[in-house]
Amino acid sequence: MPNIKSNTALRNNYNDISAFCHGNREPVFITKNGQGDLAVMSIETYEMLNGKLELYRLLDEGRTAVREGRKRPFAGAMSDIRKEIADGRL
Repeated sequence: MPNIKSNTALRNNYNDISAFCHGNREPVFITKNGQGDLAVMSIETYEMLNGKLELYRLLDEGRTAVREGRKRPFAGAMSDIRKEIADGRL
C-alpha cells in the first residue's frame, strides 16, 4: 500500500519521511491540495530503479537485435575480442 503524505507533512516531518524512505526503500507520495504532486524516495532507491530501467532497455535492445538478425554467437564474439586484444587493437 503506498505511503501518501501531504506537502505540509513533508515540510513538518521531513526527518521521519526521510527515515521511512531509507528504511523501507519505498517512495512516499506527496499530495498538494489533495492531488498527487511528487514521489519522494532515497537516492539508493532511485539508483536501483534507474538500474532496473537500464537493464530492461538493454534486454529490449537485445531482443530487437535477435528479431532483426543482428546477433552472433557468444563464442565468436569472444574469439574476435581476444584476437583484437592479441593484435593490440583493444
